[in-house]
Amino acid sequence: MSPTFDSGKVTVIYVLGGPGAGKGTQCAKLVEEYGFCHLSAGDLLRAEQNREGSEYGTLIQTCIKEGTIVPMEVTIKLLENAMQAAMAENRPEEGWKDGRGRFLIDGFPRKMDQAVKFDETVCLSSVVLFFSTSEEVMEKRLLVRAKTSGREDDNLESIKKRFRTYQNDTMPVIDYYAGQGKVAEVEATGNIEEVYALGSQAARDALAGKYPKAAV
Repeated sequence: MSPTFDSGKVTVIYVLGGPGAGKGTQCAKLVEEYGFCHLSAGDLLRAEQNREGSEYGTLIQTCIKEGTIVPMEVTIKLLENAMQAAMAENRPEEGWKDGRGRFLIDGFPRKMDQAVKFDETVCLSSVVLFFSTSEEVMEKRLLVRAKTSGREDDNLESIKKRFRTYQNDTMPVIDYYAGQGKVAEVEATGNIEEVYALGSQAARDALAGKYPKAAV
């Protein structure tokens, strides 16, 4: 079965990094400059959790609380639906004419099976934008964010669980794409502008087709 979207027309950049690496902040800046549609897997799941009548609500709530990963079928379906909705909007920005589109998918894929399934069935990804920094830096940022975020997983116990899940499940995904030459690692310890200068260059390269279109 061929993917839903043609990767020759639709650019998908996976945005990965540990909890608190600054993915959301950097995505917002990339959207502003390049006209991406930013899809946060976590935000889509939280919205689905709160949607009245959702068959997945309780399951998602449990996974978020425990710091574990939601079954991939749920996340992939939510992402595919959101991509189709964006493609139907006739967006005015550059990169959205004649059936084209450009997406930043933030916080996904979290596991190898998600990566392979999405590439095979939804759209072959162009590159992984990997924001790397130390757990110490990420923990500090998350505890500051916890004062205002209202997120039930922004507490020390959940943060530690999320770090372990990230190390065990998501780092192998990054290694897998690195083996294909499809990872742009961005040192994310600096300030927002320093990090953005690096991330912006990687996004430009992806849009220019500089990364290999390796088959999974």
